[in-house]
Amino acid sequence: MATAIQEKNEVVRVIIVEDYKLTRVGLRSTINEFENISVVGEAEEALSGIELIKKETPDVVLMDLGLPNMNGIEATQKVRECCPDTKVVILTSHDREEEVMAALGSGANAYCLKDIDPNTLAAVIKDVSKGACWLDPAIAKVALNLFPKPENTSLSSAVEVSDARAQLTEREFEVLRLLVKGKSNTEIAKELIVSVHTAKAHVCSILQKLCVDDRVQAAVKAIKENII
Repeated sequence: MATAIQEKNEVVRVIIVEDYKLTRVGLRSTINEFENISVVGEAEEALSGIELIKKETPDVVLMDLGLPNMNGIEATQKVRECCPDTKVVILTSHDREEEVMAALGSGANAYCLKDIDPNTLAAVIKDVSKGACWLDPAIAKVALNLFPKPENTSLSSAVEVSDARAQLTEREFEVLRLLVKGKSNTEIAKELIVSVHTAKAHVCSILQKLCVDDRVQAAVKAIKENII
């Protein structure tokens, strides 16, 4: 019983790495309003941020992309090397194509725009701390535009795409489309009128069939290879 109560009340510890003070203050104030989430440290540049992360070993790091001395992409990669259990949520100020591509290649656990709704951000932090991945719908939309379906497709590539699609059931194809839109398992379940358990099972099957490790990689692969 004591263990169950402890898990229920477990607080997600967060560190913010962001060079703009007003943004850090705003994020800290917003995050600390939510139950079971607490900001335990802040840094205004990557190097001091990495040292702080090593010291505090937080559950989640909110990482800005445009940091002095070292950008958020490289910083994220170093965090994953030194603190593999710490989850990283990339925060971007806008959806410029080059930033989207950099974010998608960084290996972070989630990718969010800074104008994200506070309630959604809190949900992302909690979900990511438990091992989930998340792709902001706006970023997914930009990524879709970066990888338009070609008008003339070679026979070999067309066969590869066809094979990838053939592996998925009609329901899994629907789930994959929703993954690309950044939908959570709960949102997928609600939209498809199934249980959350069923939605999770579909996602797991998709990851296995596409040979990827998480839902973000699945979304990126679906976009790049024109599976959807």
